[in-house]
Amino acid sequence: MAARSSGPEPGRYPIDSGTAELSPVGGGWLVTINGAESSHIDPDDPGRLDFEYMRQMATLIEQRFPSGSRGPRVLHLGAAACALPRYVDHRHPGARQVAVEIDAALAAYAREWFDLPRSPALRIRVGDARDVVEQLTSGTRDIVVRDAFAGDRAPEHLTTVEFTRAVAELLDDGGLYLVNCADDRRLALARSEVATIASVFGHVVLVADAAMLKGRRTGNVVIAASDRPIEVTAALTRTLLADPQPAQILDAARTRAFAGGAAPRHDRAPEAG
Repeated sequence: MAARSSGPEPGRYPIDSGTAELSPVGGGWLVTINGAESSHIDPDDPGRLDFEYMRQMATLIEQRFPSGSRGPRVLHLGAAACALPRYVDHRHPGARQVAVEIDAALAAYAREWFDLPRSPALRIRVGDARDVVEQLTSGTRDIVVRDAFAGDRAPEHLTTVEFTRAVAELLDDGGLYLVNCADDRRLALARSEVATIASVFGHVVLVADAAMLKGRRTGNVVIAASDRPIEVTAALTRTLLADPQPAQILDAARTRAFAGGAAPRHDRAPEAG
């Protein structure tokens, strides 16, 4: 670990994609990017995750890679303040992680503000998530987390069958693909994302709170996919329901039913020159 810097200071900071705002909230620091809450860091507790979708992802990671097992090789697409990489490093000593952030200024601020693990435990790589995925060697990651946003949605080129195939190629046998999908009450995007991911991976489950699944609010759903079954055990269900924001998990059959007749998303054909 690196020595702690002088620490963050509240305020607004110019970044390549606009403005980051740093605010003290709940005993930690909230990072807001262009008005959207992006990360929360508790400098004194790397095991604390304030965003419910991150806690849901952490629960799924713990099921596949229990603490005390080999530290997983993790690729995070979308870094922001690196709250989830910091948590994984805390829970899984020996993990090797790369966090991809397209905004170079934001990546530099994250290192300056917070006591993040250093390489090789955590490397922050500046670049486009798809470019990085397509450049890396096949079968070299245990977990890929997609938590990248352009505004309030994931960039379109990270939501297609072609991109999902590249992620599947990158994962080792039994690897886990975790997706944070933000959607409105209609859940049309979430259904499309499930259809897309299920067209590539043999096993897909979905996690969200009941109000989100019933179309009562805008929020986030977590989609998890693997080439091996993701068991919806009683222990996993209890852990998700015991969260401060209780969540439900849909097994593979219910997740595919949730997609309904949604069509998988594909890359757009190049425009004729």
